Amino acid sequence: MDLTIIWAFIIAFAVFAYVVMDGFDLGIGILFPTFKVGLERDQAMNSIAPVWDGNETWLVLGGGGLMAAFPLAYAIILPATYPLIIAMLLGLVFRGVAFEFRWRDPRHRALWDFAFTAGSLIAALSQGMILGALLQGIDVTGRAYSGSWFDWLTPYTLLTGIGTVAGYALLGATWLVWKLEGEAQAHAYRLAFRSAIATLVLLAAVSLYTPFLDADYFDRWFAMPNFLFASQVPLLTTILAYFLFRGLAKKQEAAPFWLSLGLFGLGMAGLGVSMWPYVVPSQITIWDAAAPERSQMFMLVGVAITLPLILAYTAWAYWVFRGKVGEDGYH
Repeated sequence: MDLTIIWAFIIAFAVFAYVVMDGFDLGIGILFPTFKVGLERDQAMNSIAPVWDGNETWLVLGGGGLMAAFPLAYAIILPATYPLIIAMLLGLVFRGVAFEFRWRDPRHRALWDFAFTAGSLIAALSQGMILGALLQGIDVTGRAYSGSWFDWLTPYTLLTGIGTVAGYALLGATWLVWKLEGEAQAHAYRLAFRSAIATLVLLAAVSLYTPFLDADYFDRWFAMPNFLFASQVPLLTTILAYFLFRGLAKKQEAAPFWLSLGLFGLGMAGLGVSMWPYVVPSQITIWDAAAPERSQMFMLVGVAITLPLILAYTAWAYWVFRGKVGEDGYH
């Protein structure tokens, strides 16, 4: 049993869970200005109000797990992306405050709506750019980051950042298709169709750009026999995209959201194809960055207890609020 691989999958699962669960409420924030002031905006926010704060648990698990299980990677990646991480956290703070305060004083609701949208947009853009900064490479000398303060700012990171914004908007729109009714749902259908086009175009652009960042990436995608396995990712993405547009055209409600999650899952698989087994591409493998085995085992006991609890209360919250959102809340 290789504890390092187990921990790599635990952290990958936590990151994916955060992306898909917090992604749709960030997406709703990004799309928020397109909804009519009043009932439509209230319904959109009410659709995520019972679950949004629990979604942040996965961010804590992913970040905390990286620090505990792969301390060297944590010590390299954070200094390389500090401005983006600070921006992301500030965005999440403003978004969280907006959830609470927009209901308390109608006179300042426009201000808190702006904070909700701006915080969601900044957080989503920052997360995508962090991914891009990691993929494009981090300068490492010895066991420390040796780059500059702005190495993360490149055309590639901007592309991944905008792609993440579009992807989160797709998740948010398809969630609202599932949860809303009437004119608000019809508007969500239109947003989902446009977001799907933007997401797939940007996903294709990132996918075509990435193999040319590094010769190792190119070999993993196009050298034989890797190509036989890696090519299944874009093939499956094309199939899911077809069913997504078909579902939106046929006015299906739940299917577009699950198909959008599938696209993100395939994106995670593509990320694994490009990076494995590196945690800092071409520099630090998961085994190089891993904590001592006894430390990993000690933490694994804690995760074995807490992870089922997190999954249980998350599933319970989504089950309780599984209905549609009407004028008076969930029903």
